[in-house]
Amino acid sequence: MTRHPTAQWLAQQIVEAFPWGTAPTYLLRDNDGAYGLAFTSRIRAMGIRDRPISPRSPWQNAYVERLIGTLRRECLDHVLIYGERHLRRILTLYSLYYNETRTHLGLGKDAPLGRHDERSGTIVTTPILSGLHHRYTDMIFGNDRPTFPAITIPPTQGNREFLDGEQGILGSEQGI
Repeated sequence: MTRHPTAQWLAQQIVEAFPWGTAPTYLLRDNDGAYGLAFTSRIRAMGIRDRPISPRSPWQNAYVERLIGTLRRECLDHVLIYGERHLRRILTLYSLYYNETRTHLGLGKDAPLGRHDERSGTIVTTPILSGLHHRYTDMIFGNDRPTFPAITIPPTQGNREFLDGEQGILGSEQGI
């Protein structure tokens, strides 16, 4: 990682990321000035077709823009960053939360790395990013140590239906 990437540095990074024979067919990128002649020559030599997006057209790189928007809305807009080291720590913690805990509608309300089914027992909350987000685990399945507050939910049919997701919140029909 470098603060001020040059075309030569970027060219070396792409070679290290994709050894010969494993390079992608296309490279979709923005129009940053750091992508100079050394970089574009290197990717052409590797057989990668360069596809820079149009200037001032972030919608052409929708996956990256969505990631940046999610990072801002769910994390960075709520945290004061004190420096590069602090930013790296926050982004690492958020990445772990995003991949291990956060639910995704496109994955059927599961996390990318998968979660086990937790339906009854003592539910324990673990703060993530100093309480910005929380992880809820069942003490029967989870490896987490108990932290407060803990909510005990008896394994009744009513709770099972409620936890399956119509309401989108944890509790029973009685409003616990």
